[in-house]
Amino acid sequence: MKYSLQKLLVLGIFAELVIFLISYAMDSSWEVTFRYSARYSGRLSAVTFLIVFYLFATSFPAKILKNKALKNGLILFAVLHLIHFGFLATNVYLNEIPLVPVKLTGGALAYLMIVAAPFFLQKLKPKLQLVYFYYVSFVMIMTYVARVKGDFQGAKPFWLHYAMIVIFVICCILFGMWMVKQNRKESSN
Repeated sequence: MKYSLQKLLVLGIFAELVIFLISYAMDSSWEVTFRYSARYSGRLSAVTFLIVFYLFATSFPAKILKNKALKNGLILFAVLHLIHFGFLATNVYLNEIPLVPVKLTGGALAYLMIVAAPFFLQKLKPKLQLVYFYYVSFVMIMTYVARVKGDFQGAKPFWLHYAMIVIFVICCILFGMWMVKQNRKESSN
C-alpha cells in the first residue's frame, strides 16, 4: 500500500500528537508529560528509521535514486525526529537534566545528518549513504545501551531497551548482507 508524502506526514504528526496527549493523560505535570513524550516519540522514530533503512537496503545500490518511498521515508523520519527533538529538549529543560558534552556531540551530529538526509542523501554515492544509515543506527543503539545501563534520568532499564538493541544489531547485519549480495549481483552484470 503506497501513501503520498502528505498522507505520511499527516499520519506521523497525528501519531506524535497522540503520543503527547497520552503522555499528558498519564501524568499532567509538564515535566513528566514531556519525559514520556520524548520517550515514546523516540520509539516511533526508531521504528520509522528501521523502515527507511529497510527501503534503502532493498533498493541498494542501483534503485536508490528512483525510490520515491525511500525519499518520502527520509522526509517523514526527519520530521518525526525533529518533533522528538522538541520533546527531548523540553524534557531536558524542564527536568534540569545535565548534558554530557561527548554524548551531546555524537547525538547532535546524528540530528544534523537526519535533517540533511532528505535533501542530500540520495545525491551522495551509495557507499557514503551507508555512513548515514550505520551512524544513525549506532547512535540509536548507544541510546538504548545508555538506557540499559540506567544512564537516563527518570527511566529504569526495561526489556524493550534490550529488545531494541538486538533488533537494531540484527537489522544492521541483515541489511548489510542484502546490500553486499545486491551489489555483487549488479557488479557481475
